[in-house]
Amino acid sequence: MLRLRAIYPCSWRVFQFRTCSCKPLISQMIKCTDEEQVFDLIKKNKATFSEKQVECAFNILWQFQQQRTSFLKNVDCIRDYPHFLTLHNLATSQIEFMDDDTLVNVLYFIQQCAPEAHDLLVEALVIESWRRLERFDINVLSKFSSCLANQLLYYSPLMGKIADIVHRNLETIDDLRSLSVLMVSISSLTSQRFQQQLVNKTEHLFDTIDSSQVNVARRIVQFLRNIKYSYYPLLERCNKVFLSNMNHLDLDCISKILSLYHSLQFHSFEFVKMAKKRLTEMIPLFDHPDGFVKLFVALGPMAGPEEKKQLKSTILLMSEELTSQQALAVMSAMEEMESRNSHLIKKIASILHKHLDDYKPFELLKITQTLTFLHFQSKELFVKLRELLLRYLKISVIPSEIAILVYALSILPSSNLCEVEISQIEAVLPQCDLNDLNGFATSVLRWIHYDRKYLDSTTGKQLKLLQKLDHYGLQRLRNSNSLNLLWKELKSLKGDWFTESLLEETVATLLRLMDEINSKNVAEIASFISRTNYLNTLLLDRIASVVVQQIEKIHPFEILGIILPFSALNYDPPQNDEFFRICIQHLNSYLSGLEPPMLVFLGFSLAALGYFPEDLLKAIFNIKFLSKMDSQLELLCSSLNRRVQFRLMELNRAVCLECPEYQIPWFHDRFCQQQYNKDFECVLDKKKKPLPYGSHNITLGKLPEMHWESNTQITGSRLPPGAERIALQFLDSRAFCRNIPHLKGKSAMKKRHLEILGYHIIQIPHFEWNSMALSTKEARMDYLRERIFGEGKS
Repeated sequence: MLRLRAIYPCSWRVFQFRTCSCKPLISQMIKCTDEEQVFDLIKKNKATFSEKQVECAFNILWQFQQQRTSFLKNVDCIRDYPHFLTLHNLATSQIEFMDDDTLVNVLYFIQQCAPEAHDLLVEALVIESWRRLERFDINVLSKFSSCLANQLLYYSPLMGKIADIVHRNLETIDDLRSLSVLMVSISSLTSQRFQQQLVNKTEHLFDTIDSSQVNVARRIVQFLRNIKYSYYPLLERCNKVFLSNMNHLDLDCISKILSLYHSLQFHSFEFVKMAKKRLTEMIPLFDHPDGFVKLFVALGPMAGPEEKKQLKSTILLMSEELTSQQALAVMSAMEEMESRNSHLIKKIASILHKHLDDYKPFELLKITQTLTFLHFQSKELFVKLRELLLRYLKISVIPSEIAILVYALSILPSSNLCEVEISQIEAVLPQCDLNDLNGFATSVLRWIHYDRKYLDSTTGKQLKLLQKLDHYGLQRLRNSNSLNLLWKELKSLKGDWFTESLLEETVATLLRLMDEINSKNVAEIASFISRTNYLNTLLLDRIASVVVQQIEKIHPFEILGIILPFSALNYDPPQNDEFFRICIQHLNSYLSGLEPPMLVFLGFSLAALGYFPEDLLKAIFNIKFLSKMDSQLELLCSSLNRRVQFRLMELNRAVCLECPEYQIPWFHDRFCQQQYNKDFECVLDKKKKPLPYGSHNITLGKLPEMHWESNTQITGSRLPPGAERIALQFLDSRAFCRNIPHLKGKSAMKKRHLEILGYHIIQIPHFEWNSMALSTKEARMDYLRERIFGEGKS
């Protein structure tokens, strides 16, 4: 009893205003220690039960459920009590007497205690609530919206009515707790303008909540995730709430926050570090799959070797008890962990196989992708997968679902589509967005690639399908008249089909709509351009102009994305000095708030352009920063870990070569040797004749053995008078922009560094080396002689 009161101190407050006649029975119910006692009171007093007592009974029963671990079993247990139906009927008869608060509370509790698909009491309560909707206060309205969300009525007219009420009364709402609940519930029905109004209101009210209000902060982040808006000022404030309450966060809360951050691509290493410590402490606390699977999914990807071993051994022991959804969650986590534990993979795969009929199309795709990534082989399982995917495909009429099914089929070994299935795809193409079309095209290209040796009629059909995909993709781009709507489809596009068939038209469409580029979308669009490797100066000039004019509306976190295309594509906009000066100044005011990986990427991107901001470099090249970065690298996936270290090495080299006055030490000797030992080099005397190699060469990685002269030139071993060092760079297609033979930033920086080291650079571009003019060995030898020695044909 004392425990119940401690956990739910609000019970007395909830019912303190009840009439005197209600109080004795309510007091008795609050003193109950189990469901049996509550139902015994209902049985004895059903003739006089009031609406307040009905509310209290449901509340107490719900509280008992929250104290137990196996929730669903206990819910079933409640419904099995003979007098649960009595309580149910009492509630139905009392609806018209309930005040607004009681009405919605009973709806909430009955949903929790008797979650049946079509409960008549729930229907009656919803109808009565709809009738009273306009008079609900903000607290009651928020709870009612949550009840509708529990019924998955996100797109219902009733939820639309709630959204309208919130929109009309937004200025007068001053309760962020209630508003945050409403924001999550109505997020699917909000326009972009309304979304921004809600974000602004949330910022205005944020300081009115106590720093311990974790649930409010979590709902704010959930709302941002729902509307796909990584609004950094709010995310940072919510993150501070989570950090200050970490010791009180449970497994569910930490798991949800990590998932939300992942969806929003918001990185807080401080939160991850503290969450990892907290979750690691929880490992001995869970001995049942319900809790341990959540722990495995949340902790596994960031756990150290010992923790991973412990997690895997425990989940293996529990494997026989896993449900279909738990097995899928474990397998997905193993993919993220890059697990190679064949015994565990085989065990979880067998559970997936057993439950394969229970999974939905998108889950079957996930299973297919994960098993392929983990190199799992099972002919029997893959045959069953193919049968299920084809079965779903025959009855599906939703374009996005058909695209998922086709994509999953294309991953499976020895899988192909017949003419009937190809015709089914063709029928839905006019309804597809760019993401669906891209999914279809990726699948078709995969089949064509594997089936080239069988040029049969099916492959011919696939080629015709590919042409139709090109047509509808181009048509959708040409018909686009809103950048914001287009961007929802465009931002995740990638792959060969997009690059070869749609990229040029995409750039043309962005040019047509570039007046809509603003402070909210400029960073994402800039990042997208950098990924395409397509240089369009007008687009980049527009991006630079928006940044210069609206820098105060741009968060420092977004500067990296903005700089990337200029750095990657080696382009200076007309107002380059002002543009980069403003970006650097904006960063300098926030250096302490940026995570080490982002600082490294920023430093490298600016260095590629020839900018070396001293404050930024001093923030990176110090013992405290490097120690912090080392601890964070442990939390990154292996590929990102390597990329951060690689960029730090390149930045270190660039600063040592181009800014010796900063006196930043060189500590990547082995890296430089590995990189530059790939360059072909030679030494020529003043008559352009080669000198013996060895005594005159410099080891390109040995920067510490060189010294800086007064003019900052690097000197290595001395050469005979008039002699020069020659470095040949063979430049493949990756060294150039996709659409024009313009050298990209990284290759240009490499050339600059070799020149500083005293080399004369001769670059051999792939489009010259692979041209028809150089199709013979003799022609290539003549070409090299001319480039190196200045000679004509021999």
